Amino acid sequence: MSGALSGLRVLDLSTLFSAPQISAMLGDLGADVIKLEPRTGDLMRHMGATREGRSLMWAMVSRNKRAITLDLERPEGTALLHRLVECADVLVENHPQKLLERWHCSWEELSALNPRLVMVSVSGFGATGPYAGRAGNGSLAEAFAGLTHMTGEPDGPPMLTSLPLGDILTAISGVVGTLAACYHRDARGGGGQHVDVSMVEPVLQLLAGSVVGFDPNGPPPHRMGSRVSGGVPRNTYATSDDRFVVVSGTTDAQVGRVLAVIGHDDEASRARFGRSRERLRHADELDARVARWVAEHPRDEVVDLLTKARIPVAPVNDLADLLADPHIQARASVVEIHDDVLGPLQMVAPTPKLSATPGRIRHTGPGLGDHNHEVYAEWLGLEDEEVRALERDEIV
Repeated sequence: MSGALSGLRVLDLSTLFSAPQISAMLGDLGADVIKLEPRTGDLMRHMGATREGRSLMWAMVSRNKRAITLDLERPEGTALLHRLVECADVLVENHPQKLLERWHCSWEELSALNPRLVMVSVSGFGATGPYAGRAGNGSLAEAFAGLTHMTGEPDGPPMLTSLPLGDILTAISGVVGTLAACYHRDARGGGGQHVDVSMVEPVLQLLAGSVVGFDPNGPPPHRMGSRVSGGVPRNTYATSDDRFVVVSGTTDAQVGRVLAVIGHDDEASRARFGRSRERLRHADELDARVARWVAEHPRDEVVDLLTKARIPVAPVNDLADLLADPHIQARASVVEIHDDVLGPLQMVAPTPKLSATPGRIRHTGPGLGDHNHEVYAEWLGLEDEEVRALERDEIV
């Protein structure tokens, strides 16, 4: 079964994590993704945890891609790249502007070669503004965009997330921009365009509610641990078996059911907590009541009772819990992929699930230059001997 993006040709010039995830997600949906690397290999091949001397991160972030090598520091390499660009629908990159200009890979040069090209450029702060060109990554984006300031306990220091949230948000934003630009070109008869993906701005979307409600004359938004200012109960709660659950039932109807479950469905409690305005005045008290009730019951019982009462609740799963969960297994949210060197690998399945053209992971990250002969033949029509000559001359 072909994917939704079957036939879309993507040239991936990016490196490290967030930008390569854009092309990986496009590959999940069926795009033909060509990963272009220097002859020494991409940095990600040697980063993170390894097995059998091979990077697990590379296997994941370069899934569904075909790998070719090319020396862009040589004129012959630049000439080949330009020929590849003429064949491409999308190009993904995250390099400094000066390096792109040295390689003759700027947007101005490449769009002149291929007016239909959608060029996706990922940078820390975007292509414009006083910080354009400043080094950035997902962690810096989380800090700069205000997420780090809002993460942590009220009386503690600001905290970074323990996962690459900024990087993944950037990748998702890049995919959305890519698909919008391709739709404009392919369905609406438009031309190519430059997709400027700043790592800061996808993180900033998380603070949209805080931005719209910001009052410069009032108290600024601040860290609240696992709570939010606009609703209660919403928190992590410890259970009697030293586990945790998250309860997030903040509407009037949900709180009414919460009060019944925790044994406080009396007139005084309903008057104090039943309506949002009153409830927020007494948020600490309601949160404490929920915490005491949860602490008296084991995790599974809490989840069962609140679920039956139609109160939003979920266990705080660690990875072992998650992989063993029957819902995750039934939906194949995590799939096992075989790698010839690494053996079986668990990978998060493509999302969202499409009914007619579902995404899938066809293979893990390839070896260096594995597809040189195949891709240069398919895209550029080069014969095997021509590719072997390029290899002897150390151009590919």
